[in-house]
Amino acid sequence: MVVQAYILIQTDVGKAAEVAAEIAEVKGVTMAEDVTGPYDVIVRAEARNVDELGKLVVAKVQNISGITRTLTCPVVHI
Repeated sequence: MVVQAYILIQTDVGKAAEVAAEIAEVKGVTMAEDVTGPYDVIVRAEARNVDELGKLVVAKVQNISGITRTLTCPVVHI
């Protein structure tokens, strides 16, 4: 079963497009778009399990230059 999540990202001023483009290249990211509002980039990602999703966020996404904060929202099917 694949675990999916939306990752809401805040960036440094003027860095949203650059961050979105770089994140889009990360394995496991299925969509990355720069947006307006309280968050600057919204990412959809998937992984084999929750642990792999956590590694993707901490080791790959959060290490991208220009990111100031992330909020990961796992997708649930109720």
